[in-house]
Amino acid sequence: MEVEKAVTTCRKCPRLVDWRERVAREKRAAYLDWDYWGRPVPGFGDPEARVYVLGLAPAAHGGNRTGRVFTGDRSGDWLFGSMHRTGFANQATSVSRDDGLELHDAFVAAAVRCAPPANKPLPAERDNCLPYAARELELMPNARVIVCLGSYAWDAAARLLKLRPKPKFAHGAEFDPEGGPTLLGCYHPSQQNTFTGVLTQDMMDSVFMRAREIACG
Repeated sequence: MEVEKAVTTCRKCPRLVDWRERVAREKRAAYLDWDYWGRPVPGFGDPEARVYVLGLAPAAHGGNRTGRVFTGDRSGDWLFGSMHRTGFANQATSVSRDDGLELHDAFVAAAVRCAPPANKPLPAERDNCLPYAARELELMPNARVIVCLGSYAWDAAARLLKLRPKPKFAHGAEFDPEGGPTLLGCYHPSQQNTFTGVLTQDMMDSVFMRAREIACG
């Protein structure tokens, strides 16, 4: 896929290149036997999908290690667990690129494709990455809804669709722009949100059930 090659070879952001490669060299003690991916992480899923799921960025020891977005960390456990319960994934686990996970009617990507220091991309880094999401959406003519995982992804999607004024993010928020896919807000499945009960499994499942309703409507 042309866009996947463009993503995985990107070196536009020196700060992110340095960080992702340094993490891949130094590793985390629990993953010393892993050959870290250490590159930008492409989106993946069903190219005919009606649901496009947008996150923030790969985790330093998650997607930056495994080479698949939301794979190998607790956020991914929550995301793919919910997508499995709501019929978008064939399994609830996401541990490696070759673990058999398949998405049905869904495609998952991140606003920023490299793991950023402190999980905080700079505005210029976001702007360098957004054209990749735009290109993915161009190649997905059936896309009818963008599930935005957190306010960062919501803001990025609003930029992608050139929405002015920007609609307000909230969990379960919907915005239906004329001629474009519907934005659907969901709290990010970060450990901070899931450990504190800000986001529950039922809350996340309800967003994906609503995404299916919109996609099928």
